[in-house]
Amino acid sequence: MTDQALPGDAASGRAALDRQPVLRNAVIHLNNEQPVLADLFEVPSPRDVAVLCTNLRTPDGKRPVFIDQTDSIFLLPLAHIRFIEMPASTGQDLDEPGVVGGAPGRRRPAHPTPEPEADLEIDEDFLRRIRDA
Repeated sequence: MTDQALPGDAASGRAALDRQPVLRNAVIHLNNEQPVLADLFEVPSPRDVAVLCTNLRTPDGKRPVFIDQTDSIFLLPLAHIRFIEMPASTGQDLDEPGVVGGAPGRRRPAHPTPEPEADLEIDEDFLRRIRDA
């Protein structure tokens, strides 16, 4: 959660949040509860005390029993969260408007380029035994 304030009335604040990109399918592990999936508005920083999210649902896509509407905006205190799992970005997430697949400003680890395979010597004796079998 950044230091920016939401606009004065709730309707315009909700509209501003609806236009903001989200980090989809973060797994939030709550204390003494099953994990839930949510769309985060941003990655929590070390000085945050709560997580702002929307589209709260169980891993199988159902509405958790402790909420009324899944499309509401939720402010979850970090004191009630064990940890947050951020799945790696997939190219599919980036195609959707208003959706960011990975965390902003976070670099993905560079995948090592595979070394070209060395030319293997053909074992003529081995090939002869295969042909004879």
